Amino acid sequence: MDVKEEDNEDHENGQKHIAAQMMLGADGVMPSTSHQFQIQQQLQEQVSTPGGGAWRSRPLEEKERTKLRERHRRAITARILAGLRKHGNYNLRVRADINDVIAALAREAGWVVLPDGTTFPSRSQGSRPAGDSSAGLTSSSSQMLSQQVPPTSLQGVSSGYCASVEYNACHMKGVFMPTPAPYDLSSSGHSQSSGMVGNGGEQTESLPLIAGSMEVINEQLGVVNMKCELVDPDGLLKQLRVLKSINVDGVMIDCWWGIVEADAPQEYNWNGYRRLFKMVHELKLKLQVVMSFHECGGNVGDDVCIPLPHWVAEIGRSNPDIFFTDREGRRNTECLSWGIDKERVLRGRTAVEVYFDFMRSFRVEFNEFFEDGIISMVEVGLGPCGELRYPSCPVKHGWRYPGIGEFQCYDQYMLKSLMKAAEMRGHSFWARGPDNVGSYSSHPHETGFFCDEGDYDGYYGRFFLNWYSQLLINHGDLVLSLAKLAFEGSCIAAKLPGIHWWYKTSSHAAELTAGFYNPCNRDGYIAIAAMLHKHGAALNFARAELQFLEQREDLQEALANPQGLVWQVLNAAWETCITVVSENAFVCHDRVGYNKILENVKPVNDPDGRHFSSFTYLRLTPLLMERQNFMEFERFVKRMHGEAVLYLQV
Repeated sequence: MDVKEEDNEDHENGQKHIAAQMMLGADGVMPSTSHQFQIQQQLQEQVSTPGGGAWRSRPLEEKERTKLRERHRRAITARILAGLRKHGNYNLRVRADINDVIAALAREAGWVVLPDGTTFPSRSQGSRPAGDSSAGLTSSSSQMLSQQVPPTSLQGVSSGYCASVEYNACHMKGVFMPTPAPYDLSSSGHSQSSGMVGNGGEQTESLPLIAGSMEVINEQLGVVNMKCELVDPDGLLKQLRVLKSINVDGVMIDCWWGIVEADAPQEYNWNGYRRLFKMVHELKLKLQVVMSFHECGGNVGDDVCIPLPHWVAEIGRSNPDIFFTDREGRRNTECLSWGIDKERVLRGRTAVEVYFDFMRSFRVEFNEFFEDGIISMVEVGLGPCGELRYPSCPVKHGWRYPGIGEFQCYDQYMLKSLMKAAEMRGHSFWARGPDNVGSYSSHPHETGFFCDEGDYDGYYGRFFLNWYSQLLINHGDLVLSLAKLAFEGSCIAAKLPGIHWWYKTSSHAAELTAGFYNPCNRDGYIAIAAMLHKHGAALNFARAELQFLEQREDLQEALANPQGLVWQVLNAAWETCITVVSENAFVCHDRVGYNKILENVKPVNDPDGRHFSSFTYLRLTPLLMERQNFMEFERFVKRMHGEAVLYLQV
């Protein structure tokens, strides 16, 4: 073929391309006549160049044609979006694309569209024949609006926020209650009323209480075993009915990664949880669910053992650096190191991809519970014990209260991150952990790093602690961003620990090793609160009775300040306008303890009227179900709901 023949063929192909562009039938909009003429005129000018000029300018012509096609496509999309916003009341973002349009149309037609594009019929819609899909997409906007499905999840935790949602949920670890402001003295007899009358006739809001700690595979309860089978469903149903009889709002349940995805990657077994959730639903209780990506066992209060998935343990045997590591090389298998959040070391997936796949599987598996509003909150596990912190105080490695703990940054992936940070700072010799920090059970004054005027406040110390704490915030930010995608429209939460010992020292050593850069001259919690606010996540702070521990002798010796810590964390939360929920930190069965919890959860004298959105009681045990203890607990539930209770004095 000579040049002339090739030019002619290019001309013909260009004409065909323009014709195809003019039709653009897939978008359903024809361009105007004047726009057609402009395109044809431009093409004619381009191909009329004598000799071989047209052939030589093909790259430039192609760029121009691409620009015209893109402009035309954007114009069509803009008209479609404008029409949908104006006439269909669609809530589309300003820079929405065709994927947003398709998703909006599918949702209006009654389909469920997850953020990653996974689409399936809603429970109420059932399966459709393949031939019906076009009819659903071509129906008028008014027809689609008539098929609209209610929101699939709750937007908040407070019991008064929605008329169709009367309670809030919990995790079968505790009891969840609505918490009005003043308690005990309401004249109303209805526990779930959103407006309760307190002291002096003051209107107060009732907040939710969640009760019934069902530790999964608890030796006493045995709710779900390692095969994800529900154990003793009859006994469990009896306990749930007892809780329902005293107006507990719901239950909180840990969904353990080590049970559900135990044997192989992306093979999920939710059978036991589905049966448990159905029982809770039938009793008209609510659910708060915890995505537990840590192991259970080995810490204070652990009386069961639920390891990480078997396939993860196999990877760990060949590559132990996937776990947190201390200065002496001891591995902590309680959870995965944050150093592999973006490293493909888990059978081709990163750690955060594994977490996201697990959460997405849960969302799809229990979609009807989200649609019906049964699941009111999902708490996302972010570290050991499900808390956003480093595992700095492991009992199995010799830590004893009130030890300062140790830094956990010595696996190869975190050391690589430290090296990169040091090189960016221009001091590559800073790519190491501090060497004068003592051991797990040391006290601050016994070390050169944490003592008053110690190295923690030097140039290197500030660099290291900033890097160490920023990794914690980055991990929470990354996992919560994926949780927000997986549970779009639902309330998510993250849990923070209350590390109050050595709070009265200048370094706050125990907080530093746990990842909270909070010495006396710096606020280490405001950045965490801002990160939670960014994702609309609630803060679960286990502190309901912390400030009443001041008089304990061991706390005085540890220079602890629970009240100061509580004040600081809550102020960070209030300033960033995030929802705060809570649970008790210690076992409580007596009236004095319950009164202290009530004082904190529903403060009577807060000038701004601030209170917790929900409270989870830990935990449902045979001891709680004993007659005298249960009577006190029932009384506590009534007071939490704002009911008048006789014999207020102990």
